[in-house]
Amino acid sequence: MKFERKQIGHVLVEMGAITPSEIDLILEQQKLTGLRFGQAGVGDGFFSEDELAQALATQFQYQYVDLDEVVLDQELIAELPAGLPLQFKLIPLKQMGDLLSVAVGDPTDIETLDNLELQLGLQLELSIAAPSKIARLLEKGEGSQRVLREASEDFKLQLIKETDKGDEVLSIEKLTADTSPIIRLIDSTLFDALNKRASDIHIEATAEGVVIKYRVDGVLYQATETIDGRFQSPIISRIKVMSELDISERRIPQDGRFKVRLGGKAIDFRVSIMPTVFGEDAVIRILDKESIAADMQGLSLEALGFSEKERIRFRARIREPYGMVLVTGPTGSGKTTSLYAALSEINSVDEKLVTIEDPVEYQVKGVVQIPVNEKKGLTFARGLRSILRHDPDKIMVGEIRDPETAQIAVQSALTGHLVFTTVHANNVFDVLGRFMHMGIDPYNFVSCLNCVLAQRLVRRICPHCKKAVKYDRETIESAGLNYEQYADFTFYEGEGCKECNGLGYHGREAIVELLEMTDELREMIASKRPVTELKKMARDGGTIFLREAALEKVFEGISTIREINRVTFVES
Repeated sequence: MKFERKQIGHVLVEMGAITPSEIDLILEQQKLTGLRFGQAGVGDGFFSEDELAQALATQFQYQYVDLDEVVLDQELIAELPAGLPLQFKLIPLKQMGDLLSVAVGDPTDIETLDNLELQLGLQLELSIAAPSKIARLLEKGEGSQRVLREASEDFKLQLIKETDKGDEVLSIEKLTADTSPIIRLIDSTLFDALNKRASDIHIEATAEGVVIKYRVDGVLYQATETIDGRFQSPIISRIKVMSELDISERRIPQDGRFKVRLGGKAIDFRVSIMPTVFGEDAVIRILDKESIAADMQGLSLEALGFSEKERIRFRARIREPYGMVLVTGPTGSGKTTSLYAALSEINSVDEKLVTIEDPVEYQVKGVVQIPVNEKKGLTFARGLRSILRHDPDKIMVGEIRDPETAQIAVQSALTGHLVFTTVHANNVFDVLGRFMHMGIDPYNFVSCLNCVLAQRLVRRICPHCKKAVKYDRETIESAGLNYEQYADFTFYEGEGCKECNGLGYHGREAIVELLEMTDELREMIASKRPVTELKKMARDGGTIFLREAALEKVFEGISTIREINRVTFVES
């Protein structure tokens, strides 16, 4: 009996993805565009890529695979010819003898699949997955360790030199006649760090040799085996060449920056070189603005991990017509991200929002953004003065570093502007002291202040290897908890898997301490009352302190006791 294959449109109707009348609309569109039925339907938003993949699986009687749940098998990929999964746009799932199970996006390309079987000498067992998920998984996993090991010849980074006339692309070939192992090492390290979601690359000279580390989710880990010490000088020299620094100067710190084009994407790197006992160390900060811009699409206080109670309180303060919203915390605690989440919530066409930052990390539609340029004399203070002449409604100052900037920011908040800014301090009460030390009049400062938000970032347990655990007495009491009360409580930890590079964590969430200014608090601060009294008043006013916010993340199964002990401490 001959098998009658249903048309893809009818399969989608049976699935409930489209109605029968929509088939005709898609067919009309297909005639205009020349695309296949599925592509035309996805392009016009009639159904999703996932629904099309499920329909194809039903039509051809294959299994559908959701790649969100799949972790790439690096050992299996390593056994295949280099670049083959990317070339054929497939995900190898598992191999049993001469049978290779793969996920593909298009089961109709019989010729290509036959060629693949001949090339591999294996029989293919097909599953169907969404093409965009195949591409994303390959992009994330293909390269990392292999590129770092082999520093592939095909892999090319282009260095961009900024000139007055615009960007001049300097390919690696222009900088040096032959591609040396050092250049390939640095290029592949940059590429690997981007794949691992690293925010910084540390290149450290030690007695044993050169150690390369990545900072991922705020924590350092070693990326490669220790490199022979004789390569230390060439590695640092290469970074200096890229950053246009003085190669001959090895006794003083140097700071620079370079830009690299990878595919169609330009990525900024900031470099700091520091002399140490064993030679020079380098720290490279990665500013991938396009990835940040993609993250900005879903940027909200919910996405950052703000608890519902704090979201309500913070939103009330950022919607006030004037005053100062102050965010505090150490470097890398997500202060700027929180301010941008706040700005994106209140951004509207009938008000002018202006920011001054060093550097401009996020680019936001409808917001005028000014980068600080110390060399040309554009400081925070000077820029802020000019901003006030541009008739803004709301202003964001990237950071208050000096008394002059603090003074202008306070005056702006007192004269009808809503000012968002950050300052380095440990908690909401330390901020008050910082401003007093800058010579700001206490009465003026507390009068303009709407709220102070102190924040930290805690790592989230990796969802792919999350497991339930019970803690012993010592661990529970180290967190300041009562052992009897929490002895049977189910906590969670990450075991460590390929998806999280064996760390057990993937991504971070904010924990916040929000101090809302009331008239009573203003009076107490202006009259310089002790911090213990201020804390009591704040707690009575609804402030949840950082440690309590961190423990909430543990109880919700989002983070671990070990992680919150790293970021906060038990208050006595």
